[in-house]
Amino acid sequence: MTSQAADGPETVVASRRSKITPERELEFFDAALDQIRECGYDALSMEGIATSTRCSKSTLYRQWKTKPQFVAAALRAKHCPRFGGIDTGSLAGDLRAAARAAGERSDDDTRLLQALGPALMQDDELQRALHDVLVGPELCALQAMIQRAVDRGEIAADHPVLEFVPAQLLGMVRVRPLLERRYADADYLERYVEVALLPALGLSEAT
Repeated sequence: MTSQAADGPETVVASRRSKITPERELEFFDAALDQIRECGYDALSMEGIATSTRCSKSTLYRQWKTKPQFVAAALRAKHCPRFGGIDTGSLAGDLRAAARAAGERSDDDTRLLQALGPALMQDDELQRALHDVLVGPELCALQAMIQRAVDRGEIAADHPVLEFVPAQLLGMVRVRPLLERRYADADYLERYVEVALLPALGLSEAT
């Protein structure tokens, strides 16, 4: 049997996929997420991405069989945790820093969440990808901040407000656009932490 005959379909597919460089993949993903933010998930099409990035539609379909698979891959590839690395030495300082970090990207993240909303209810893969990218890492980082504060003896482990901290901080990012038609920027979130979250935790503003 010749080496050519030994190459099966999986080998051929692998060689085709290898032609897409990581840099080229990021171009596809950036174009897709930008279009979702501007026009919504339903308006996104593989054909449109192929046209805007000047590639073959078949190239996209060989790598990602469906639009949900493609968008899920884009979400995971563009993963950029906001709260990772925050450790100021105090829970109040950590929450202030988290508020600033969340506010700096709240417009892009909120627009993406709003655009994906209906599709998330229908596609489990998109839900998992969004949780992996925008929810899970931030939740883990906030929980780590709280645990460090407990370990330092800064706050009691059974403080009744602690379990609600992630929902309060992340929830404000989503709620303000609905209530005021404005994004929750860094100034807004920092003020929320100072006047609402820290007092609820029994931490002074000077902490």
